Amino acid sequence: MQLTDGLHLAYCTNIHRGEDWAETFAGLERHTRAVQARVSSGRPYAIGLRLSDRASRELIEPGTFSAFQEWLKRNNAYVFTINGFPYGQFHGQRVKEQVYAPDWSQPERLEYTQRLFRILAQLLPPGVAGSVSTVPVSYKAFQRSPDEQKRALLQLWDCVDFLDELSQQTGHDLHLGLEPEPLCTLENTEECVTYFKRLRDVRPGDRRIDRHLGVNYDCCHLAIEYESPAEALARLQSAGIRLSKIHLSNALSVSPTPEIRQSLQAFAEDIYFHQVIEQQANGSLVRYADLHDALATPLPTPGVPLPEWRIHFHIPLHSEPRGGFNTTADHLIGVLDAVQAQPGLCQHFEMETYTWEVMPAAMKQRDVVDQLVNEYAWTLARFAERGFRPMS
Repeated sequence: MQLTDGLHLAYCTNIHRGEDWAETFAGLERHTRAVQARVSSGRPYAIGLRLSDRASRELIEPGTFSAFQEWLKRNNAYVFTINGFPYGQFHGQRVKEQVYAPDWSQPERLEYTQRLFRILAQLLPPGVAGSVSTVPVSYKAFQRSPDEQKRALLQLWDCVDFLDELSQQTGHDLHLGLEPEPLCTLENTEECVTYFKRLRDVRPGDRRIDRHLGVNYDCCHLAIEYESPAEALARLQSAGIRLSKIHLSNALSVSPTPEIRQSLQAFAEDIYFHQVIEQQANGSLVRYADLHDALATPLPTPGVPLPEWRIHFHIPLHSEPRGGFNTTADHLIGVLDAVQAQPGLCQHFEMETYTWEVMPAAMKQRDVVDQLVNEYAWTLARFAERGFRPMS
């Protein structure tokens, strides 16, 4: 939905299964329309669409595409952003490191992203900007060669060229957001600043990159990195990096006592990566590729101060701390405070709690629609506290 000051808010449909277009559309019909009926109050309803490579190929067929356009019109809905991070299967089987593949060193990633923008440019309402989020270049453990790293830089510039031309053709402001994530090529804002300098060094003086390439700021991911929202956002702004989209998301924060470690077994599932970053008493950080790895470490020596673990497991925004489990909601609130102080900071906001299927039962509402409605209620209340309200 559109909020005051030109903000757009949606939930990301990657919470629903959708590996082909038929399954994606079934999720929109079954779940998204049900959420819309409970939160939109008749206003135009924004959709944060997730499309796999296969679904995007099927949707772009003329008859299918025109039917979807008619569906949006009939249901008073619009698309302003697409999640182009996961290329392939995202539910029901092991994803882990494959979520980063193909990465930006491979032509398939560029082709897929361009296709998403062609779709988005035809779905956008007049005067509304369009964003697509993507992988943070690559995953560090892939150990891409220097030639592959150079290819990634060049392909990102190819995407900037493409977006500049498509923006001129359509009149829409189109931008791609690289999404920092723990243990990836870009995992914090300092690495983003360094990488954008490398990009700019490829074509000195070409300012189109400032319009068409930015950062997708995922509150969960950057909270796990122990970043300060104010400092992180100021760092990106000082470097002239566009905030393409802000993901409103929440991570787990715990002190890993023996009891908490035992409870964390319920979160150590085999589909998604759940990176852990440990902050020790002296402030130093230790990174674990997955929750399984952190749980396999020895228990701390009695009497030694416990570290903090921040865990990449997206949990509902309205979750309350309980039983030794805290959240990183303070980071999300800090980001919203920054938006209140500077409403032009970013226009696109997306709630992204995609872990519904693997979430421990105690964290779930009665069904996924109830959870999403509660996330809207929590989020809209936080926006209202800062003076942003749904447009009539």
